[in-house]
Amino acid sequence: MTGSLSEEQYCFPGYNASCIRIQLTVGTCVILYLVSGLGMLVTVVGNAVVIFSVACFKHMHNPTNVMIMSLALVDLLVGAVVMPFSSVRAVDGCWFYGDAFCLLHSSLDMFLCSLSVIHLNCIAVDRYQAICNPLHYSSTITMSVAWIMVCASWALGATYAFGLLYSKGNIVGIEEYVESINCLGSCNLTYNSLSGILDSIFCFFVPCTVMICLYAKIVFVAKRHAKKIDDISNIMKSNDRGKVGLIKQSEHKAAKTLSIVICVFIFCWLPYYIITVIDAYTGFSSPYAVYEVLFWLGYFNSTLNPIIYALFYPCFRKCLKLIVTLKISHKS
Repeated sequence: MTGSLSEEQYCFPGYNASCIRIQLTVGTCVILYLVSGLGMLVTVVGNAVVIFSVACFKHMHNPTNVMIMSLALVDLLVGAVVMPFSSVRAVDGCWFYGDAFCLLHSSLDMFLCSLSVIHLNCIAVDRYQAICNPLHYSSTITMSVAWIMVCASWALGATYAFGLLYSKGNIVGIEEYVESINCLGSCNLTYNSLSGILDSIFCFFVPCTVMICLYAKIVFVAKRHAKKIDDISNIMKSNDRGKVGLIKQSEHKAAKTLSIVICVFIFCWLPYYIITVIDAYTGFSSPYAVYEVLFWLGYFNSTLNPIIYALFYPCFRKCLKLIVTLKISHKS
C-alpha cells in the first residue's frame, strides 16, 4: 500500500490489492443513504401495494393487471434485492460481499432492469390492442395470453442477463483492461464495444422505438375516436351525451397517462445508455460518480412505475383506499 494513505481510506485495510474508499463527509453519506433508503422504501411499498391489489381484489383480475402485477414484482425486487447493495457500493465506493455475489448481483441487476423494460413493452402492446382494436381485444389478449407474455418475458430476461455475464461475453477482448481496474472491493459491470452497443440497442433503443410508435398510434386513434364521439354526441339526447362524454374523458386520460409513461422511461434510461455507447469507443473514460448517478436514475424508474401505471388509475386508487382503511373485506 502507498504510505501516504491512511488505513481507513482502503476498503480492506491491510491488503495491498485493496480498493481505495470514496472519501465523503459524514453528512454527505447520511444524505445519500437517506435518499437511497427513501427510494427503496417507496419502490418496495408502492409495488407491494400494486401486487396485493391485483391478487386480492377479484375485479382487478384481467390481462392488463396481470402484466402490471408482474412488472410490480420486478420493480419490487429491484428495490429489495438490487438497490440496497448498490447503495453501499455507491456511497462507500467499496464492494464488501465477494466476487461470487458480485457476479450474481450484477446479473440480477441486468436481469431485473431489462425485465422491467420488456414488461413496459408488453403493457404497451396490451394498451395498443385495447384502444386501437377494441372489438378484438377480448379474444386477442386473454388471461392465458397475458400469462404467456409474462412467463416469456421472465425467461427472455434471465437467458439474456445470466447468459451474457456468466459466459463473460461482455468482457471478451478487454480482459486485460478489466484486470487492470479490478481491486479487492470492486464490483464493476463492464462491457466491451460490441456487447455495450448491442445491450444499448436491444435493451433501450429498440424497446423505446417500439413504445414510441405504439403510443403515437394510440394517441392518434384516441383523438380520432374523440372526434367521432363529438359528432355522435351532437345528435344524441343529453342523458346519452353525458355517457359519451365520460368515454371521451377516459380515452383522453389513457392517452395522457401513456405519454407520461414514455417520457419518464426515456428520462430515466436515456442518459445511461448514451454514456454506455460513448464509453465503448472512448476507452471507458467516464468518471465513476457519473456512472453511479445514471445507474440510480435508472433504478428510480422502478420507483415511479407503480405511481404511473397503478396509482394514476382510479381502480388502483380505490384499492389503495380500501387497503389503507382496512376495508379489504369489501373487495368485489
